[in-house]
Amino acid sequence: MSNPETILERIEKERLKIVDLRFTDLAGRFRHTAIDAGSVDATVLEHGLFIDGSAVPGWRDVSESDLLLKPDLASAFVDPFTAQPTLVLLCDGSDPATGIGYERDPRSVARRAARHLADLGVADEALLAAELAFFLFDDVRLEIGGMAGGYRLQASESGRAASQSYADGNPGHRPAPGDAYLAMPPTDHLAEIRAEVATILTSLGLGRVQHRHGRATCQCELSSGPSPLLRAADRLQVIKYVVHQVAASYGKSATFMAKPLVEEPGSGLHVNLSLHRGGKPLFAGQGYADLSPLCLSFIAGVLAHARALNAFTNATTNSYRRLRPGLDEPVLLTYAAFNRSAAIRIPFAARPEYKRIEVRFPDPTANPYLAFAAILMAGLDGIERQLEPGDAMDRNLYDLRAVELEDLPRACQDLGEALAALEADHEFLERGDVMPPDLVEAYIQVKRRELERVERTPHPVEFQLYYSL
Repeated sequence: MSNPETILERIEKERLKIVDLRFTDLAGRFRHTAIDAGSVDATVLEHGLFIDGSAVPGWRDVSESDLLLKPDLASAFVDPFTAQPTLVLLCDGSDPATGIGYERDPRSVARRAARHLADLGVADEALLAAELAFFLFDDVRLEIGGMAGGYRLQASESGRAASQSYADGNPGHRPAPGDAYLAMPPTDHLAEIRAEVATILTSLGLGRVQHRHGRATCQCELSSGPSPLLRAADRLQVIKYVVHQVAASYGKSATFMAKPLVEEPGSGLHVNLSLHRGGKPLFAGQGYADLSPLCLSFIAGVLAHARALNAFTNATTNSYRRLRPGLDEPVLLTYAAFNRSAAIRIPFAARPEYKRIEVRFPDPTANPYLAFAAILMAGLDGIERQLEPGDAMDRNLYDLRAVELEDLPRACQDLGEALAALEADHEFLERGDVMPPDLVEAYIQVKRRELERVERTPHPVEFQLYYSL
């Protein structure tokens, strides 16, 4: 279903009323514009629609604001949530003069990364699979202003809810502290929501979807099977959209923030990645953990550039509430087989075609197009330079003594540090024009504005610590 005629036939056959063109901005948010289906013709499907690129943060200047949204016809799916039957088309931002993917468009970055991989001749395909976590809350209250600032969360699974009165009675069943992972209903209050999410995702063609309760109270985890880089990023955007919509239908609110609860584990985005050429897996071999020399060099590249990658993979100020030492999160930039305390884990693989690496430090606030492309480019740099990753760390890194931690490299500790690391280390991203300097600069500016807004806002804990001084 990749030509205009087929799309037009589908619109007529399924009596679709709206065609929704969606794209992703630099921060990773889905945005859209829609057109009535009766006005859609081959020209719209082939060339797209104009938008004001200057209204998208980090994109065009107002003096050259016209930008095209060019539909990817192979991405079409019917939105399962809209009242008016709607066909969704994922789009690339394109330069109207040339029709070429706009250099600051994240989806175009993912396309360029996949093309660069093929041009290098190292592999013809990178397959990625994501495992992500998110939280579900019943009530979210925010107050930000000149004379007030704070938030309040409510959730039926939380310990705080144990003493509350409910119209139908308090169910009582809740995860014990530290015992939420893989919980069963009725202790797991969220199983039906996850099941509906999985059912809808499967109906949209995402293949195998696995779901479970996360490690934290009110936390869920989803994983999907492998797909090529661009489609893997598309999948993650669709997963987020479906989760938000299904949660809302149950009267709940979903968030992909890395660390919304201070005393609970955060939400990670574990990225499984493998390279293939002619259908042959390239990461399987006879080295450590049955890895090939090429895979070990790929790992070395990711570790070498990990602090710059943090700017994309851990893209918010809140991300670094999760990446703190002592919180059982993968902050040490090491690798190991099976070891979930390492930044890069080598999962068990029964067959060579399943051999892959799992990058564990990202979180779901990442823009998947930029994060996946950046991880790939870092690994390819390791292959090109034939880097060595050093010795694996086959022990529980969370239990290391302070003296053992001194010489181990760590992930960045805040967003400002990550942006500085990206400024100092981005040449590897520019190869093949995958991430031109203009895109990196624009991304850093967008993120610095977020950082400045947080830094100039008084924090509730500051009142607790300093109000009476």
